[in-house]
Amino acid sequence: MTHRTYTQQALRRYTLPRLKTIAAELGITPTGDKRGAQTWINAIIAHQSAHPEQFISPASIPLTPIEISFYDHEYYAGDKLIAAITYDDDLTRPWVVMVNNKEIHRASTNILCHHYICSHYKDGSLPVQEQNATDTNSTTEKEIMCQIFNECEKYGFEILHDGIYNNGVKLGEVGCTDGSWWVVGATEQECVLCQSALEAVWRLAVAQTPRHTELLNRRFEMLTPMNSSIYGSMNQFLN
Repeated sequence: MTHRTYTQQALRRYTLPRLKTIAAELGITPTGDKRGAQTWINAIIAHQSAHPEQFISPASIPLTPIEISFYDHEYYAGDKLIAAITYDDDLTRPWVVMVNNKEIHRASTNILCHHYICSHYKDGSLPVQEQNATDTNSTTEKEIMCQIFNECEKYGFEILHDGIYNNGVKLGEVGCTDGSWWVVGATEQECVLCQSALEAVWRLAVAQTPRHTELLNRRFEMLTPMNSSIYGSMNQFLN
């Protein structure tokens, strides 16, 4: 079994209970004053030096950022979730680094959060993201959001916290519940079941444009960029 490598700098940032947890995971029982954090730090560093084959440097596994939406990103090392970036309504520092669904850093720009994750991951001081059964649900939600984002991108739509927008106007909402895709327009009351994210977003696009029969009868060069996008997606859907 391999473990992550900890530096002296990273270990000094941890609390005494956290150091004891790390030592327990490594099977370490230090000698000396166990009330002092440095005792545990020295024991962990010594164990790493004596058993190098058991450890892997975090920097040896490159981070892979995945864009869920403009406001949400996840960072992976291999297949392990390491951290996430999200956005809230703070006026000065709206970008937030999350680990285990807890805020660990806040910044004014996305790129500052990116640098924070990369630097702390590299030196081993980033809190460890717990990998548990809920990751399966998170992956499913991530895949759903990716599909919606990809379809919205075709039309230039924007995904905000309360739905899908175009030029500041809310078009509606798209989602997938228990494997069933659905769409509800901003002025509608009931959800319409769909076969895919492609169909769901396409319905929002068609709802704000001339009737699809009219679009199909137009020559391609007469279509606006928006209608051209809808035309292409419509043919893909209908075929």
